[in-house]
Order: sequence, then C-alpha cells, then structure tokens
Amino acid sequence: SRQGTQSAKTRSEVSGGGRKPYRQKKTGNARQGSIRAPHYAHGAMALAVKPRSYDKKVNKKERRAAIWAAFSAKVESGDVAVAESIAFAAPKTKEAAGLLQALGVDGAKRVLVVLPEYDEVAYKSFRNLPNVTVRTAPASEGKSAAPSARDFLVAHKVVVAREALARMQEVWSK
Repeated sequence: SRQGTQSAKTRSEVSGGGRKPYRQKKTGNARQGSIRAPHYAHGAMALAVKPRSYDKKVNKKERRAAIWAAFSAKVESGDVAVAESIAFAAPKTKEAAGLLQALGVDGAKRVLVVLPEYDEVAYKSFRNLPNVTVRTAPASEGKSAAPSARDFLVAHKVVVAREALARMQEVWSK
C-alpha cells in the first residue's frame, strides 16, 4: 500500500508574503495581494498534496469471507499441511526446519506457519528461516496477529497446527 506521506505547502503555510506587493489601484498592474500566490515564482501550490491514508475499509464479514476463501483455495490445491502441534522446548531454528522438512514443505518459496496462540519459543525458532512467516490463529475476541487473505495468497505452502485450524474454522467459516 502507499505511504501517503507526500506534502506541499499551501498559501497559509509558505513563508513570507504577508503584505501586499504594491497598492491596489493607480499602478496600471493587475491587483496582487501576496508575492506567495500560486502564480508567482516561489509561491505556494494551488491545490497542494497533503498526507493522507490510502487504506480501504473492508467490512468485517467481507474480510472474514475473503480470508476463508483464500484459505479454502490453498486447501483445495493441496498446499496446506496440518501439524498435530507446533511446540519446541527451546528456540532452535534447526528443530523448526526439521518440522517443515517432516511435513514436506521445506522446498517451498514462501511458507506461512499458523500457531494456535503466540508462542515466543516457536516464533524465535521460525523467524530466522528465510521466507517463513509466522502468524497466530484468530482470537474469538480482541486482536491477534491473525493471517490476512494476502498472507494465504502469497504463501506457496501453509502449515497449520490442528488447534489453530479448529479456531480458524470457528471464527472465519461462519
């Protein structure tokens, strides 16, 4: 998405130009109120761009439907692997890589791992693997780092913990 941080100065923001450059009448010139008007060199911009958000609001039900549709498409194409549990005793990237290899998704370009809830040990185990994204299953209430429809669409393989799968069905398949 776009940053939306562009900005230019309007007449009220540009420095200078507080007094009239010359009197209103009897000069033969067109009347002018400021030397910072848009048609002057070093003047303000007439319709200056300002910072704004380019985010689009998507209805909650629509967003849920899109996420579930994206996940269902991955299931239909056979790109989802379900793990009984994703838990490690200590943060070890080697163990995380071993789990992905055991599930047969280690060769994928992009892997999305969905945990039942935030687990720092599991997160630290996966974070150093290239092209692996870790998300948590959606919470029934409140915010969580749940995967978006885009996460599912860009991932070539998805690894989901069984408990996370149950929570995803509960929240998104309504």
